[in-house]
Amino acid sequence: MSSNAKSLADQIEDLLPQTQCTKCGYPACRPYAEAVASGAAGYNQCPPGGAEGIARLARLLGKLVIPLNPVNGVERPRPVAVIDESLCIGCTLCIQACPVDAIIGAAKQMHTVVPDLCTGCDLCVAPCPVDCIAMVDVTPGKTGWDAWSQAQADAARARHNAHVFRLRRDKEENDARLAAKAAAKLKAVEAESTLTPDEKAAQERKKAIIQAAMERARQKKEQMAAQAAGATGTIGVSDVSRSVKKQIEEINVKLEDVKDNS
Repeated sequence: MSSNAKSLADQIEDLLPQTQCTKCGYPACRPYAEAVASGAAGYNQCPPGGAEGIARLARLLGKLVIPLNPVNGVERPRPVAVIDESLCIGCTLCIQACPVDAIIGAAKQMHTVVPDLCTGCDLCVAPCPVDCIAMVDVTPGKTGWDAWSQAQADAARARHNAHVFRLRRDKEENDARLAAKAAAKLKAVEAESTLTPDEKAAQERKKAIIQAAMERARQKKEQMAAQAAGATGTIGVSDVSRSVKKQIEEINVKLEDVKDNS
């Protein structure tokens, strides 16, 4: 797609360094580009782009070059996050905060940052509960676009888009699972509500048999454990059978009463 065929928001987004740092006041570079295009945001709110970034946007918009808005931060060398692996507790909060999936790790396992993928957005620092993440400058003396390349920006944008797509897909799959679970539960409730008294009685008898079998297995397990420990006075198999049989008979009598009164 040529630049002439692109929307103004597309052209503005192309001029941003794609750190996805939110320092502009928007959740990512794309929403900021759309806000600038609509006039809702100033074109001087991107610290990673710095003075050069403002100049690029000013040329595109036909406006004067103005200073970076100090409310949004300061222009600085590009940093990279570094995790003190000896302090990391594997909480995964930094992984969740990273907008470009530059952090590798798993729950309760040590995490590490892939330097070539990190955009220096700082978003992983605040959530860390043990303060084990430091931002280290990797471009001393170079700030703004001098510390960043178009190839790096393009790669960061692609990773961010993939990150957003994955989160959306995971949410949709989780929502689908919850919806299916709710539908199955509703179906079961509806099916149970339409049972005849005889069917309900049969269902309850089946539950009673299953519960009795589980109780028999539990008592048998206790009996074997007691015998292994040399205990005395354990329940005999015949006693267990009579006890379980009595439970089933009592339940069935109650069910028959319910059936007669229906």
